[in-house]
Amino acid sequence: MKRAAIAALVLLAGCATTAPIDRQDLGPKRAAMVAQIREAMIRADPKVDDAFLVRALASVSAVPREAFVVPAARTIAYLDVPLVIGFGQTISAPHIVTLMTVAAHVSPDDTVLDVGTGSGYQAAVLSRLVRHVTSVEIVPELASQAARRLAYLGYRNVEVHAADGFAGWPAAAPFDAIIVAAGAARVPSALIGELTIGGRLVMPIGPSTAKEQLLVITKTADGSITRCSLGPTMFVPLTGKGQRADQMHGLIDRSIPLCYAAPLT
Repeated sequence: MKRAAIAALVLLAGCATTAPIDRQDLGPKRAAMVAQIREAMIRADPKVDDAFLVRALASVSAVPREAFVVPAARTIAYLDVPLVIGFGQTISAPHIVTLMTVAAHVSPDDTVLDVGTGSGYQAAVLSRLVRHVTSVEIVPELASQAARRLAYLGYRNVEVHAADGFAGWPAAAPFDAIIVAAGAARVPSALIGELTIGGRLVMPIGPSTAKEQLLVITKTADGSITRCSLGPTMFVPLTGKGQRADQMHGLIDRSIPLCYAAPLT
């Protein structure tokens, strides 16, 4: 979650559902949002304008975000801010979903793990780009809602499980990419173990919610990892076994190099 967007977090009661969507055509708003995301990313570093960005934006352009938010928020679904979806969770801002998708470097034949299903929006964006998405959500009610919503909307290559994402999903491993939409103090070793060689894990890491950065972790041939940062961010915390005790004295690790010329978060 982008720091500047925290104040714009829209608090709305209820949960995203599969209720009929208003007939209002939100296509123009979606297209305008996608254009703004592309412009902002390329302005930060022109090198981001590659095939991964093109594919990610095409998917974001095709997925109806209004179907993944609470009914009262559908008319503002294309503001580039996070929105509450219930149970203390949020749907990430569209530029963050786009950025994490770009950073994962996914290909059409890939299998991907999505930790923190939420309403299913990130899984839906990924589903158009890869062969299969395994998505794990620790809140059973959200997992059930997301599974029904994704099926209702026709995303057939997504499998949703109610489980603690700290352990990933070993039954479907290894994964070519893993995206985690919740922050932790350190990278869960189980997730590194479930990556293919050359696979990428995109996850917010830091000593506290206020001191996170969005990292891209790549698994090398000898099983070690390399890291780079997409910039500072703020996500809801990972719960379950990976839950951290926020450390107010901790600092962002400035030794981690940026992935691009400037932060993209």
